[in-house]
Amino acid sequence: MKFIPQYNIMDCGPACLAMIANEYGKKYTLKYLREKSFLTRDGVSLLGISEAAQSIGFETVTTRINLDQLLDLPTPCILHWDQNHFIVLEKIKGSKKGNKSFFKRGLLFKIVDPSYGILYLKETEFLKHWISSDNKGVALFLNPTDAFYEYSPPAENKINIKYLAGILFQHKKQFLWMLLSLLLGNLVNITFPFLTQNLIDKGITDKNLSIVQLILFAQISLFLGAMTVEIIRNWLVLKVGTKISITIISDFLRKLLQLKIKFFDTKMMGDFTQRIQDNERIENFLTSQSLITIFSIISFCVFFVILGYYNYTILFIYLLLTVLAVCWSAYFLKKRSILDFYKFKLKSENQNAIYEIINGVTEMKLNQFQDFKNKEWQKIQDKLLQINARVLRLTQFQIGGFEIINQIKNIIVTYISAVCVIKGEMSLGELMAISFILGQMISPLNSITTFFYSLQDAKLSLERLSEVQYHEDEENENLIPLPKTSLLNNQGININDVSFQYEGPKSPFVLKDISFKIPEGKITAIVGASGSGKTTLMKLLLRFYEPTRGELFYNSENISKISPKSLRENCGVVMQDGFIFSDTIERNIATGDEEVNREKLQNAVKIANIEEFIEELPLGYNTKIGASGNGISGGQKQRILIARAVYKNPHYIFFDEATSALDAENEKIIHDNLQQFFKGKTVLIIAHRLSTVKNADQIIVLKNGRIVELGNHQTLVDNKADYYNLVKNQLELGS
Repeated sequence: MKFIPQYNIMDCGPACLAMIANEYGKKYTLKYLREKSFLTRDGVSLLGISEAAQSIGFETVTTRINLDQLLDLPTPCILHWDQNHFIVLEKIKGSKKGNKSFFKRGLLFKIVDPSYGILYLKETEFLKHWISSDNKGVALFLNPTDAFYEYSPPAENKINIKYLAGILFQHKKQFLWMLLSLLLGNLVNITFPFLTQNLIDKGITDKNLSIVQLILFAQISLFLGAMTVEIIRNWLVLKVGTKISITIISDFLRKLLQLKIKFFDTKMMGDFTQRIQDNERIENFLTSQSLITIFSIISFCVFFVILGYYNYTILFIYLLLTVLAVCWSAYFLKKRSILDFYKFKLKSENQNAIYEIINGVTEMKLNQFQDFKNKEWQKIQDKLLQINARVLRLTQFQIGGFEIINQIKNIIVTYISAVCVIKGEMSLGELMAISFILGQMISPLNSITTFFYSLQDAKLSLERLSEVQYHEDEENENLIPLPKTSLLNNQGININDVSFQYEGPKSPFVLKDISFKIPEGKITAIVGASGSGKTTLMKLLLRFYEPTRGELFYNSENISKISPKSLRENCGVVMQDGFIFSDTIERNIATGDEEVNREKLQNAVKIANIEEFIEELPLGYNTKIGASGNGISGGQKQRILIARAVYKNPHYIFFDEATSALDAENEKIIHDNLQQFFKGKTVLIIAHRLSTVKNADQIIVLKNGRIVELGNHQTLVDNKADYYNLVKNQLELGS
């Protein structure tokens, strides 16, 4: 079975499915299977993998079975591993139907783990990872149908050499200077064997001191010249390398910010930061390894020809053993690539763990969670140590064998040369020249070998970057701007039979058959218990997600045809988990404007009732606050978010628990201020507090993803149903 590693922490399920599909002759990309598996930030479910398998033509059966039952069933299959992972059971050695009792003691399970590689486990170790508390484990069996063989996997898009060439072309002038410097350096090196030969044969042998002095002076001059060229080249490499690094990361971030919000739901922080760090390997390949290798190949060929000029036998032996050394190194490339994926995954986990520790330090100290989290981090370090040990072991075998073959090659060539000198077939100067050539050929040969490692590293890094580059953008040329509003009939926001699921078609509905209208220029409130689907509905209205079924309309225009950018430009939004940037208060409020409008800014902070707080600060609006709101209270954070929404002065307002962290006094002041601001705007408010919603023109009550009540405050209170039960404690109405 071909091993396919998981690119991201959550990719184990799609990677397992890709390996089994490949075993039956179909090559599906992880990107394609990931989308079919309905990944979330929590990972992938067995149901998601099963639906993805069915979508490509597999017949699937998911079951809980014991070991004896597993022995009778076909492989390969997918197993739920350690209660939080998926692996492929490729085959079981030593198991035969009718002879289970005889073979059971010698069972050997071949496991393909997308996060580790191929493993052979004995029965005890296998059961430890697979079996749960009821002595059974979960397995997914897949059988290809006729449809599987009829489907054609979508073409795989990858960043190719054209993309890299385009980056280099932007710096062609500096690149040409780098080429010239390498050319000069190589020309200098080529002259040294002839100078050495003449030093021995014409200088020392003929006892001609003037020639010795001349040759030594030439060597010193050439060395100083080569050293100067090397210094210039290093500066050029630094300059070009930095610019290439900026270009790669800039392209990555630009593309990243064009993707749909849904893309980010399946990624952890470490996945992104590790990809950004990957650019160093691409930069190194483009600026250093590619150039050096070009001239290393030229130098190697020139020295090779010179070696043949001196002796054909030496040339043949050198060529034979060099090919053997290169083949030895190439043999380990595949194993290095697999280890690289493991290392990438563990480094991502490591960065996630550190990010969580730093950002959650307050809660950890309050709840005595630091020891547990520290031990988790140490476990990741232990895994990294194991991977590094595997990499070191592989490198030692690789480099050790390469060096041994090279040393044997040099010894044999030196011996043959010495024999030729003794027999009078070669001069002592030629022997020294050959020895010099052998020394000079080591560096180009090492550079060529290193080039293949660097090429592999850059290729793997590009594959990870290309995952982002070929995702569909939110925006495209067919989308239209948000239609202008008016008070004509049928204007406003219409939700028609909308249903939504976060995962596949068999997953629970978060919203089910929702239909209502948000009237133009009116205030609509949505209330309901936690988990009733309120925030999800708001995200659908902002085009963060597409509805599973049904349609949403802005002023009679289907939301699917409206540009997300245009839509959000016209919306002032305060989310439950609104983000405060590591910047000044002023910039946190006036986020989208290059030049801050002072009048709009002052009006926004006044409505958000945060003016007094800002004026008390030594730097006022220029006070810098930390990322996620570090250094300010929850209430102050919410007021800044409200001021940000007000500053935009949009037509549509979406507030999701916008005042939940405020005290009663501040909430009342802001609520009163907002009533004037809301006039003529279409407003949607999600809240639990009655004071926020009781003045709304209409109130929608959600329960388990469905609308159970709709009306104004007084009507719903009179109904004494779900709305009444939600607010009766606040109103002190009694039963």
